[in-house]
Parts: sequence; C-alpha cells; structure tokens
Amino acid sequence: MSRLRALAPFAVLSLLWGFSFPVISVGLEAIPPLLFASFRYDVAAALLLGAAVITTDWRPRSRGDWEAVLGGGCFLVAGNGFLFVGQQTVPSSVAAIIQGLVPIVTTLWALVVLGDRVSPVGALGILVGFLGVGLVVRPTPANLLAGDLTGRLLVLLQVVIVSLGGVLIERADSSLEAVPRAGWSMLVGAVVLHTGSAAAGEPISGGYPPVAVAAVVYLGVFATAVAFWLFFGMLDRYGALEASLVGYVVPIVATAVGVVFLDEEITALTMVGFVTVFVGFALLKRESLRALSVEVTG
Repeated sequence: MSRLRALAPFAVLSLLWGFSFPVISVGLEAIPPLLFASFRYDVAAALLLGAAVITTDWRPRSRGDWEAVLGGGCFLVAGNGFLFVGQQTVPSSVAAIIQGLVPIVTTLWALVVLGDRVSPVGALGILVGFLGVGLVVRPTPANLLAGDLTGRLLVLLQVVIVSLGGVLIERADSSLEAVPRAGWSMLVGAVVLHTGSAAAGEPISGGYPPVAVAAVVYLGVFATAVAFWLFFGMLDRYGALEASLVGYVVPIVATAVGVVFLDEEITALTMVGFVTVFVGFALLKRESLRALSVEVTG
C-alpha cells in the first residue's frame, strides 16, 4: 500500500486546522484576542498534561527539557497571540494562506540558529515564497496605515515567531516525550498570553455567549489537543515532509469555510500569492519531494 493511500488522518487534520481560522474570527466577536488565545491553550494544556500524567513520564528533568518547554511556550505557542490580534481585521482565509510561509521561515531560522545550509535553488525558493506573501499582504504607501495591512503584518510576525519556536525546540537536547513537552509548552504559552492580556487591559467578562464558548472548546480540544495527536502520529508514520504538506491544504479549507459561512471575499491576487508560496516551498524542498515521488510511484 502506498504511503499516501492512508489519507484519513491527513484529511481530518486539514479540516480541523482549516476550520480553526474561521472559528477564531467568530470567537473574536465576543472575546478579546489575547484572552481568547489564552483560553485555547488553557484547555489544550489541561488535556495534554492530563494524558501525559496517565500514560508517560510527564515531568521535565533535564536542562534540554526545560529549554524545549520554554522555547515552545514563549515562541511556538505564545506567538500565536499575534494571529488572534491580526485576525480582528484580516479574513480567516488570508490568515491561513500566510501560514504557508512557516516552513520557509523555519528554514531561515535554521540557517541562523542551527547553522544549516541551503543551496542556490533553495535560496531562490525562499525568495519566491516571500514574493508570494508580498502578493497576499501587498504593503503599499497608500495602505501602510490601514487596519487590514496592520493585521496582515501581525499575522506575518506570528509566522516569524512560531517558526523560531520550532527551531528552538529542535535545538534543545530534550528527552521529554512529545505529549508532555507540548502540554508544558502550552501551559507556559497560556501564562504568557494571560500576562499579555492583563497588561493590555483586556476585560474578562462574567459570561460569554454560547457561540464563543463553543469556539474556545473547538480550538482547545479539537484544533489543538486532538490535532496534536494526529500530527505527531503522521510524523511518526509518514515523515516530516508529508506531514508538512497539510499546511497547503489548510488554506483551501479555511477559504471555503470563510466564503460559505462568513461571507468573506478572496481576491485572485491573493490566490496567486498562495500558489507562489507553494512554488517557493517546492523549490526549497525539491529533493525531498523528488524522493517522495519516486517512493510513491515505485
């Protein structure tokens, strides 16, 4: 059986993450952004740490364990606060498309932090990827101070921060298993986000409408905790390349959901930008894609 034949986990994960962007837009109508992000990771941390306590050694012990937890919490998790702030003015589909830059920016951080190298064609792929995001964000003197542009730049900043978090986790020499490491990271990230929310003066309501509560539950349980289980299962079963390709299906799901349910509009230029980002990824990861193609067809 082909490694790509078992599409169920891939499809489910694409749906879970694809729906998360419109769900964030819905929840932001009632909950302040940083507080909303905090609630998401409160729920996910409780579930993952609870599972870790039952199934494995859940306590960070070494310096590498704590480096992974702090790097994951302060960057990979807490950095998503900028996504929530940005989505106050950015359509969910556009926010999802900008996420396609994550593997490209991660490569840049790996060059700096891990001393990795990239070929000339890979460097071209990085440039093409940024060109694609430029088509999506479209910063011009005329719209430089517009709320929508500011929101897109905040989402782009989120990409830069969470990409750094992934590299810091890779650099840490951690023996802590994936589930407790993610749970601790989400707990640290939630504390950072709660602190940021309090510093920003975001009000804590005595009660939220049912749709907002449902948004928190969906994001915390399904788009984070359950999605985490699926994603790491895909990593173990299929490898990093195939798992990373889910990031290019998520914007399609998010766009369809946003257009159908939220009446969002997506421009042709934005879609061209999305395709351009994927071309950049393909240039950067061409050797891995070629090996994957040979393995599947062979």
